[in-house]
Amino acid sequence: MASRGLLVAFRYTWKYRKMYISTTAKAAPSAERPKVGRSQSDRWSRGRQEPGMQEQMDTFGRSFGLRSNDQRAMTMQHVVPKPRKQVLRGAGYLYRAESSFCLSMAEELFLDAAEFGNIPEVRRMLEEQPELNINCVNYMGQNALQLAVANEHFEVTKLLLRRKDLARIGDALLLAISKGYIRIVEALLGHEAFADGQRLINSPSQVDPHDDFFAYDEDGTRFSHDITPIILASQCHEYEIVHTLLMKGSRVERPHDYFCQCMTCSEHQSHDSFRHSQSRINAYKCLASPAYLSLSNEDPVMAALEMSNELENDYKKLSMQCKDFVVGLLDLCRNTEEVKAILNGDTESCPSPETLGRQNLIRLKLAIKYEVKKFVAHPNCQQQLLSIWYENLSGLRQQTTAVKILLVLGVAFGLPILSFLYWIAPSSKLGKLMRGPFLKFVAHAASFMIFLSLLILNAADRFGGTSLLPNMTTHDHPSQLFRMKTTPFTWMEILIISWVIGKIWEECKDIWSQDIREYISEPWNLLDFSILAIFMTSFIARLMAFWHAYSAQCYVDKHYTDLSNMTLPFEIQYFQLARINWMPSDPQLISEGLYAIAVVLSFSRIAYILPANESFGPLQISLGRTVKDLFKFMVIFITVFLAFMVGMFNLYSYYLGAKYNDAFTTLEESFKTLFWAIFGLSEVKSVVINIDHKFIENIGYVLYGVYNIIMVIVLLNMLIAMFNSSFQEIEDDSDVEWKFARAKLWFSYFEHGGTLSVPFNLVPSPKSVLSLLLGIRELLWDGPKGKIKGNSNDEMELNKLRQQSDLSVDASLCPTRHQSIMNRLVKRYIVKAQRDKENDEINEGELKEIKQDISSLRYELLERANQDVETVTKLITQLGEVMHVQQKEEQKNEISLIY
Repeated sequence: MASRGLLVAFRYTWKYRKMYISTTAKAAPSAERPKVGRSQSDRWSRGRQEPGMQEQMDTFGRSFGLRSNDQRAMTMQHVVPKPRKQVLRGAGYLYRAESSFCLSMAEELFLDAAEFGNIPEVRRMLEEQPELNINCVNYMGQNALQLAVANEHFEVTKLLLRRKDLARIGDALLLAISKGYIRIVEALLGHEAFADGQRLINSPSQVDPHDDFFAYDEDGTRFSHDITPIILASQCHEYEIVHTLLMKGSRVERPHDYFCQCMTCSEHQSHDSFRHSQSRINAYKCLASPAYLSLSNEDPVMAALEMSNELENDYKKLSMQCKDFVVGLLDLCRNTEEVKAILNGDTESCPSPETLGRQNLIRLKLAIKYEVKKFVAHPNCQQQLLSIWYENLSGLRQQTTAVKILLVLGVAFGLPILSFLYWIAPSSKLGKLMRGPFLKFVAHAASFMIFLSLLILNAADRFGGTSLLPNMTTHDHPSQLFRMKTTPFTWMEILIISWVIGKIWEECKDIWSQDIREYISEPWNLLDFSILAIFMTSFIARLMAFWHAYSAQCYVDKHYTDLSNMTLPFEIQYFQLARINWMPSDPQLISEGLYAIAVVLSFSRIAYILPANESFGPLQISLGRTVKDLFKFMVIFITVFLAFMVGMFNLYSYYLGAKYNDAFTTLEESFKTLFWAIFGLSEVKSVVINIDHKFIENIGYVLYGVYNIIMVIVLLNMLIAMFNSSFQEIEDDSDVEWKFARAKLWFSYFEHGGTLSVPFNLVPSPKSVLSLLLGIRELLWDGPKGKIKGNSNDEMELNKLRQQSDLSVDASLCPTRHQSIMNRLVKRYIVKAQRDKENDEINEGELKEIKQDISSLRYELLERANQDVETVTKLITQLGEVMHVQQKEEQKNEISLIY
């Protein structure tokens, strides 16, 4: 009897529950159902009955091992899926409100199911409602595919991709790439819409607007119209996605130069200049991405170096990204072979006679040229440079400083003998030692120090003061002119001239072997050119003075035997006058002035060899940086100085002779007064007028005071601040700066040739004679081809390397050793980048992924629970029918027993 009561109570409660749900559903207007949202669904699912009825339901459920009403609430959510939470729309609402009102109930439920990953509901609606518009969009302009992709519902995405009439697949692909959903990207790329590989190359702006592959209303897409899948994947550093897209033929064309005047660029520039610039930036972001550089180039090192130089002026951040990529590859090298592969390139496919005995270091030269300082200063790179620097002298690295100093002194004192022995036998063991970069550097440095010693000794006779005063003359015999004692070159000056001529020959060889543009781009070369030009001008002026004096002496020797008490013509008598009577434009005076300037510049050339030392190298770099800052400062300084110089001159030019002094009365005096005022050597009375013109005098005081404030307080302190900033910048990164400067110094001695130092290089060696004859033969026989060789050897090697990068098809069929090494390094770089990315990801992303998985699993469990509830309901119904039959039989039996 108890079981019968429970069964009756359960059937009554279940019937009452269904009636309540149906009544509540009918009571809600159909137009308001989508707006009710989650609260109405909760009321339906929770089934808020009367308290007594709720207790009966719980009691019955516990008697049959079922869950309570609150626990069963989750199993009832299949009746009305959880819709999006709606927001109130006012008159100024940002989005298009009509898109939401146009959705039907089924479309609203379909979008919600796709967004929240309700796989069973999406599958059911796709199968049972073939007329359903799967391309409907919500108030944000997102369709079901975009919502599923945005929330990483992979199974829902696969269900949607089975439909052929699916729209906005391109937007969904870009969205999946931006979020890094690799599986969804692969599923999207497997759709038949991507059978045409051109869709992966063309951006949305290049696709037919009538095509539904992309959204063109600017509401349904998150990306600009010049973004392609490969560009977005590269910008997001998604290596696996980039690799997949590259395998499908996706590529990025390098943008034209910004000032390109071709028809396409002109049309884009005139149509929308901002969009044209934005498309260039997006393309360069892709090309400079480590993902694209490593996966799309056979030679990623060369590509990254060239890209860093191309982006240096306009996109410094992208240029630094390329430089960091090259440094990252070098950092992953594990043996010498891999380091050489990065520094030298593919030497197997383009061997040259010059690189057979020594590494060509073509990429390292390129890194120095493009100032990739971290790459050059990297320990792996420096180790290779040290091994080349101490070539044939490997044991010298471990020696003490005293031993190295003794070696340097020995080479310096024995330089003539060593040069002679090398000239006789350049291929001997001693000759090979002399060709080593270290001994070559020591020899050239010793030669330069000897040259500076000659400059000092040339004035040794005047150290204690000259015995020939400016008002005195002297001669060796009565018929000798005084200028014949002063104009001839001494033996010390002849040695100096030989050094200068030898240096000129060395610079000519450098220009011939390099390129005139490369030569000019190096500041030290410009300094050398200036020094040599001033020296030669001084010597030519001295030679002219000597020639004029010699001509006058010949005239005297021809017409006179004794010059005492003789009246000579003026042009002859001039060469007999003392120094105080010489004309200001006398060639000897000009020669002496230029010679003094050349001596000062020659001593400044010592700074060139300072980077070889760890202590003096950073100081030399700081000094060079301050000189650059000084040139920048001079622009502002000259502007302000000229303004006040001309202004003060215009104010006081009318008062010549009526002032306390001649300051500002002429342009020259104005320049002198203002220049020395910077150092506090000008008087305040320079603006005083002797007549009663107070207004002019007051204006002068004001202008002079403002000038001192601007120059002394503002500009000079700004210059000091610039110097401090440059010095601190060098000091903060002194190791990198010094190693980069030292590498540049070392490279100048790595090249073959130039072993004999100045002035011994003036003596032609047999090797140089042979090279000259071969050069003349090549020039006469291969004239047109000889012009091509006007470029430097480095440029020729770079062109060869660029040609190699174009042969990617042949290289993939038969990869060289260099390509195998580069592939190995690229794999290491990708693995490291992915590992770093995983370590850098925030836990929130992982929690979100777990949340999405739980959400999908929840709907699957709900579907399975729904099926279980239906099964249990059927079983209970059958049980009730059986019990009802048994009840009737019991009643019949009771009646039969009674009667």
